[in-house]
Amino acid sequence: MIRHMEKFLIELGAGFAFVGRQYHLEVGGEDFYIDLLFYHFKLRCFIAIELKTDKFKPEYSGKMNFYLSAVDSKLKTPEDNPSIGLILCKTKNEVLAEYALRDLAKPIGLAEYRLTQALPENIRGSLPTIEELEAELSAKRIKK
Repeated sequence: MIRHMEKFLIELGAGFAFVGRQYHLEVGGEDFYIDLLFYHFKLRCFIAIELKTDKFKPEYSGKMNFYLSAVDSKLKTPEDNPSIGLILCKTKNEVLAEYALRDLAKPIGLAEYRLTQALPENIRGSLPTIEELEAELSAKRIKK
């Protein structure tokens, strides 16, 4: 999923420069990894992106706020603007999102992504169906 998102974001157009995937930050002697890190030349700022395969949780905003502070401290130059964060989740609850982001001073956006339901014809036959995957997962649970 991350590779597909990288390609999509790179195709967004002028101004985006890909900095890294699973971009490593060391803070306080501990290791942290930002899913995707870009630099936008027109906005003159870093853009940190976190991809979540589940619904939005309020703690995601705290983690993003932490990442933005670390990027601004470790990577940002005096000529750069403050970094921007984007959290992409499978779904979001508007009320939880509002409360989680309300008093944060850093610019953080939250968006849902949607996976396509229709597969391209040329790969449709080479992938298992949802029913086949569910049956395989059920069989593995029974064996345990």
